[in-house]
Amino acid sequence: MKVNGKHYRSLWWNSEKNVLEIIDQRWLPHDFRTQTVGTMEEFADAIVEMRVRGAPLIGATAAYAMALAMKIDPSNAYLEKAWKYFNETRPTAVNLRWALNRCKDALLPLPEDQRADAALKLAHEIADEDVEINAQIGRHGLAIIQGIAINKKPGETINILTHCNAGWLATVDWGTATSPMYHAHNAGIPIHVWVDETRPRNQGALTSWELGSHGVPHTYIVDNAGGHLMQHGKVDLVIVGTDRTTRRGDVCNKIGTYLKALAAHANNVPFYVALPSPTIDWTIANGVADIPIEERSAQETTHVQGIMPDGSIGMVQVTPEGTPGGNPAFDVTPNHLVTGLITERGVTPATAEGLQAMFPEFANVKPAAKNKKTGS
Repeated sequence: MKVNGKHYRSLWWNSEKNVLEIIDQRWLPHDFRTQTVGTMEEFADAIVEMRVRGAPLIGATAAYAMALAMKIDPSNAYLEKAWKYFNETRPTAVNLRWALNRCKDALLPLPEDQRADAALKLAHEIADEDVEINAQIGRHGLAIIQGIAINKKPGETINILTHCNAGWLATVDWGTATSPMYHAHNAGIPIHVWVDETRPRNQGALTSWELGSHGVPHTYIVDNAGGHLMQHGKVDLVIVGTDRTTRRGDVCNKIGTYLKALAAHANNVPFYVALPSPTIDWTIANGVADIPIEERSAQETTHVQGIMPDGSIGMVQVTPEGTPGGNPAFDVTPNHLVTGLITERGVTPATAEGLQAMFPEFANVKPAAKNKKTGS
């Protein structure tokens, strides 16, 4: 997508310096900064500190991290060490494990002297594949928006609500939930997006920043406004992203998604999830019971980052001193609340049968044995 008229991906390979460059998203929407990532520690910090965030982008970043690991030491032992090191950075988004497994499976059969080049080539492939997957999601989602437009008066605006940032900043390009919006806007369909603030990290501000950069009309709202807007007929459909989806269509996304799904269900508002296939965890059926939910720092709930009176970017405490904070980063929306899953292959019901028909090559994957600690 474009920033100040220039096209950017959320990460890109600098072939001159032979390093990865990323947009450091901690400073958005107030400041656009890029960063070179060149060490194992920098890759891990980029994922943990959410300099890169969003399941697809985390997966692509992890692939480049494995390429660096193979450049440092292409041995089997270091490959396994790197897999474990990066797998522990974020527990919920399944794309991380998917990318690490894909890299390990591709590299292990190769001679050690071929692994570094092969790993970098694979990382490029994973990044490019993500762009095409998201573009296809946008095309299939566009058909849903076009279907709603048919029942509108000519020129009447279609109002879409989204939660968190499932935009191009959360992927390599296009985004997942935002891709249908960009395709609709580019096709001349009048849309307006209600953007949830998405506390505690206010990731809706990222969505507003990128929608604004692309010229898509939008309004930034507090998280609890969505139900009210649906009650009053001001939302035509909801489109959100996902960090992990079970084999039967339960959806794990940013905390607060479940409440939006409940409100949409109560008000007969279609609730769609933009679902790139690498975010499907075929080993899990029951999302509420079996998906581990990341608990992040309490400081994210007690403090807010913003522009200070002197123009600098700083943190402000919003709670009384000593108040404890709880910070589950995700929740799970059961499949019966989901109208449909928008995948790169088409739109499917949020059911085991629907997903297996759409992706038959995974139909025989067996659910994993439960772990007593995490339930997965």
